Amino acid sequence: MKKVFVITGSRKGIGKELAWHYLQEGHIVCGCSRAQGDITHPNYRHFALDVSDENAVIAMVKAVKKEFGQIDVLLNNAGIASMNHLLLTPFKSVQNIFSTNVFGSFLFIRECAKIMSATYLKNKKHRPHPHYRIVNFATVATALRLEGEAIYAASKAAIINLTEIAAKELAPFGITINALAPTPVPTDLIKNVPKEKMDALLASQALKRFGSFEDVVNVIEFFINEKSDFITGQTLFLGGVNA
Repeated sequence: MKKVFVITGSRKGIGKELAWHYLQEGHIVCGCSRAQGDITHPNYRHFALDVSDENAVIAMVKAVKKEFGQIDVLLNNAGIASMNHLLLTPFKSVQNIFSTNVFGSFLFIRECAKIMSATYLKNKKHRPHPHYRIVNFATVATALRLEGEAIYAASKAAIINLTEIAAKELAPFGITINALAPTPVPTDLIKNVPKEKMDALLASQALKRFGSFEDVVNVIEFFINEKSDFITGQTLFLGGVNA
């Protein structure tokens, strides 16, 4: 059945690959990033915005609802990182990281959940089990307490806690919400991390390798599967890392 996906950070990296993946499966994908995207497909819509801009997020979600009538899946992929010692971290970097990783995720959760919950309550008699899905992106940096990643890891720790509490608040509206915490995947997000730091991170995992898009999408597919309607408030760490 064709579904409507909202995917943040869809201009490049994992977000772009996720957009193409679900387009190729026949779904509708509405993506966003700060700049215009280059995905050309009849079932794709792109919005140029900052995910921490409340008015822009509200306008995007309203536009998606107006055109397609519903939102079935939100993938909160947009995120930024900065690797600095705590004593050398500018306050502006802290603001930027939390604005994108936490505030942006919150805004999309809130606005998409409004649409999901209204649709669920309208159709509750016909589909009583949860069938709307939200997947947030956390990180193994939180579990590993990585030096130099204090602010990034803290922002993603907030995402884990937000996911756990939101699961309780959104459950009555047919929405499950879970988080995926990938090991490093070769994208722009980690291109500036020193090799020795990356090697140390990989060595701390049970499975000592980089993650891949296939690893990520496998977990997302599990979370959004209709058979997973009893799974919510969970964070899955990849690579054999435990919180």
